[in-house]
Amino acid sequence: MPPESQQHRAVHDVGSFYAETSATPTLPGAPGTDAEHDDTLAPVLVVDTPMVRVRQPRDLVNVVVAGVGAILVLVLAVYAHATTEGVQADVQNFGSVLAQVLFVPVALLEALIMLGVPVAVLTEIAIRRQGRQVVECIAALVTGLTLAALATWAIATWGSDELQIGMSVPIRGVYTLTIPGFIAGVGGLLTASGPRMRRRTVRLSWNLLWVSLTVVLVTGQVSLSGVLFALLLGRLAGMLVRYVSGVRSERAYGQDLLDGVRRAGFEPTALIRVRDVADDDEPVDAYDRVSDEEASARALAEGTELAPGPSSVAITRYSDNRVYALSQDGGPRLDVVVLDGDRQVIGVLTRLWRSLRLRGIDGRSAISLRAVAERAALLAYAAQSAGVRSPRLLGLAEADDSMLLIQEHAVGTMPLRDVPTEKITDKVLRDAWRQLEIAHAAGLAHRQLTADVLLLGSSESGEPEVWLTGWESGDVASSTLARRMDLTQLIALLALRVGAERAMASAAEVLSDTDIEALGPLLQVVALPTSTREEVRKHKEVITDLRQAFVDRLPEADVQPVSLVRFGARTIITLVLSVVAVFVVLTTINFEEIKEALLDAQPWWALVAFALGVVTWVGSAVTFVAFAPVRLSVFRATAVQAAASFVALAAPAGLGPAALNLRMLTKRGVSTSLALATVALVQVSQFVVTVLLLVGLSVATGDGGVLRSLPSTTMLAAFAIAALVVASAFMVPWVRRWVISKLEPMYRQVWPRLSEMLGQPWRIALGFAGNIVMTMGYVLAFDAALAAFGQDVALVDVAVVYLVGNTAGALVPTPGGLGAIEFALITGLTATAGVPASIATPAVALFRVVTYWARIPIGWVAMRYLQRKGDL
Repeated sequence: MPPESQQHRAVHDVGSFYAETSATPTLPGAPGTDAEHDDTLAPVLVVDTPMVRVRQPRDLVNVVVAGVGAILVLVLAVYAHATTEGVQADVQNFGSVLAQVLFVPVALLEALIMLGVPVAVLTEIAIRRQGRQVVECIAALVTGLTLAALATWAIATWGSDELQIGMSVPIRGVYTLTIPGFIAGVGGLLTASGPRMRRRTVRLSWNLLWVSLTVVLVTGQVSLSGVLFALLLGRLAGMLVRYVSGVRSERAYGQDLLDGVRRAGFEPTALIRVRDVADDDEPVDAYDRVSDEEASARALAEGTELAPGPSSVAITRYSDNRVYALSQDGGPRLDVVVLDGDRQVIGVLTRLWRSLRLRGIDGRSAISLRAVAERAALLAYAAQSAGVRSPRLLGLAEADDSMLLIQEHAVGTMPLRDVPTEKITDKVLRDAWRQLEIAHAAGLAHRQLTADVLLLGSSESGEPEVWLTGWESGDVASSTLARRMDLTQLIALLALRVGAERAMASAAEVLSDTDIEALGPLLQVVALPTSTREEVRKHKEVITDLRQAFVDRLPEADVQPVSLVRFGARTIITLVLSVVAVFVVLTTINFEEIKEALLDAQPWWALVAFALGVVTWVGSAVTFVAFAPVRLSVFRATAVQAAASFVALAAPAGLGPAALNLRMLTKRGVSTSLALATVALVQVSQFVVTVLLLVGLSVATGDGGVLRSLPSTTMLAAFAIAALVVASAFMVPWVRRWVISKLEPMYRQVWPRLSEMLGQPWRIALGFAGNIVMTMGYVLAFDAALAAFGQDVALVDVAVVYLVGNTAGALVPTPGGLGAIEFALITGLTATAGVPASIATPAVALFRVVTYWARIPIGWVAMRYLQRKGDL
């Protein structure tokens, strides 16, 4: 757990300190003071827990960047050796010139760097009595030397010849592996010692190190890649030590914090750190106990309000910033939100990731602490100007590596998270929508609507009022998509508290039908803030209930989710597996044998295979039409199956037709649950037909072919072991509950639809006939591909190889089963059907070309046609 999190949880163990500012008078114009405050200041009570050392996320990011950079250097040493060697040769051309002016031997220069730099830097740090940093610098030095030694040993032991040559330099005609350890060690020490501008010895040492690197590189003692690699290892070592040990905090605490508040124009009598104590089973306004001395100091602030308040606690939850309750002598109680510079890298990386991953989410250009604070101030002022009920921003100031935002305290309010459900009346719901509508009318988008940014209070007349806070992540002049995502976040948030029906009814009172209809496709978990997503995952029925409420209110509305995610974990896994599959296939193919086989192939069989592949669309369409709960055109259904061939370019095998079938049904007004049941029934019927075809072909041919070898001893043992594992897993209660939770929804969807279909046996027969046409079309196309190369394989063997291989390959989530299906089919032909690998490989390649690649352009045309007609 990070130090910040530990600090927030250890509420009753924290220390406090009392800042006495009246001991010495301030000088006019002195730093941290105002000119007019030249008299003795009143004592101020500050209750806080300063963090002496912090782990800065930017150090961890630098560790990752240095590691990635070191790997790239190794890659360049192998694949760009000619370039790096050329650059190195150009640099070494100056060696003759340098030799005329260089009178210090290289070995002596290295010794000077290795001994002189650490002694100078450590001496200055020791003089400043920073013993811990001395230890950290020594640890970074040792770590850098160790990493360089390990890297040298690993490359010499396991590295390829190309890598060893790329990291070597010719010395007396012999390539010598050179990764200068002194560079990595000294680089680690200087990195751990802190910024170069803070200490003179560090600045001079870096300059001396660069001179040393130039000398050893020009004189041909090391390679360019070796120098870069050693520098990055040193950087990695120093940053790793800094992150593990932590660095001295530069955040504003105590007197620095008070000076910042005063520069903003306020004179506090008390600053009390606000913490979330909900996890400690304490009231929200409870606070840690203090010593007798602190209790006496607290008495100096007699008459001030020390309780933080629920709305202040909510700020700590949604912003992850430090928050202080500011009390004034005769003035209102205020909130001080402190933005710390060492934490801003987290926000930058999070926003960058979301902007890359999600469509319609713009990136943020604010990187520096000041830019982040100014953006927060801009949004706060914009919300106030628009008339949104939100705490006013009253001041802004800088203190050390922190920015202070002083704002009004929302007196008497409570975050929606803590409001009892019975107090969330229809008036409250309407007011929440109206506040968001006011912001949207001014072009503002909030982007992070959670249960902590909506506050519930009451007016002077006792009427409930909703406050909308936390505008730091918002937008001015926002896009239509951003505002619609706000509406989606709010309706999901309200549905979690009062149910989907009441949330929809409250939205309908304020929003138009057009606005409500636009929300349907955005009702996705990925569009919600983190805290709301966590709640939705616990109550998964909320999104389904909301979609049903949309359909009930607007039956013609489209609630099919739009694609908001550019890529996710599944996309990354699919891409990696696809690359691996293509690499395996390409590296195992003997292209000479394939070339000879292709020259002898009969092209007419390829046309037959393509035509049989087209027939599979018709068979799949017939099954879809037979099981559909509404009347469908066979031509349009066939076009949908053709369009699935285009979708297969990005979707795993089998998912494309199912997704487009579902889309077509919902566009025809079929409810989502009924459409899912229909698609599931189609999938189940395909599985049943596959099994029946295997048995039927075996009986019809009178020879089981490869079927006879399936129940071998090895396979029976494998089935027995698998059955034992499954039975053992079902004995574990939580596993059994998980399996039931996954299968029960499918059973509830499919069984009512199947019961309805049993009353119409002709539709079942038609559906099964379509599946037979589709499956046999693929089998016969596979057989035609084999015939193109003169292979006469029993039809039952072709069917078994195709059905088993296609099923096994489709389990790998690559687009269209790419790579996996080819490997499974080739293995099946060579291992069970006795087809030589030199023939099986081109035959499978031909089969995949005519049934996968060649159909993609046709699928694209079908997709555009269906989109113009409104079917997709």
